[in-house]
Amino acid sequence: MVIGTKLIEETPVFLKSRDDVPILVKALLKIYTTPEYNNQIFNILEDSILKGKKKTGRKGMNLWQIFVLAQFRLALDLDYDRLHYMTLSDSTLRQLLGIETESGFERIEISYQRILDNIHLLSEEALIQINDVIVNFGHKEVFKKKRNGSIICKNR
Repeated sequence: MVIGTKLIEETPVFLKSRDDVPILVKALLKIYTTPEYNNQIFNILEDSILKGKKKTGRKGMNLWQIFVLAQFRLALDLDYDRLHYMTLSDSTLRQLLGIETESGFERIEISYQRILDNIHLLSEEALIQINDVIVNFGHKEVFKKKRNGSIICKNR
């Protein structure tokens, strides 16, 4: 948390939109605020990215930011140019990343190269493990089974 940045958990979700971004934002916020899923995701990220590395002080991104950008890239099928553009211009994504500032405070930006370098730190194995957590999350938090065996979405 940096003084002047907007809180991640207060990220607005515009559910009246038919675009897929609001649903992704809502799911990521639920993961962020639910310790069960948050802890599982962060354990995978720590094992994949931080294990065995010294803290060198190199300016980078935190694990949440890497996770969110990787999810946006994969879920929306974005190339790195579009992802970088969105981190510069989309206030909802910026707030979800924890870099959207209140007016009067210095703007925080993430460079293209920093995005590329940090997302590439995620191994395929880590992405598969994260996917398993997200699928489990979807089954427990998003979809609900009816008695007749059909499945309905409970959060739309």
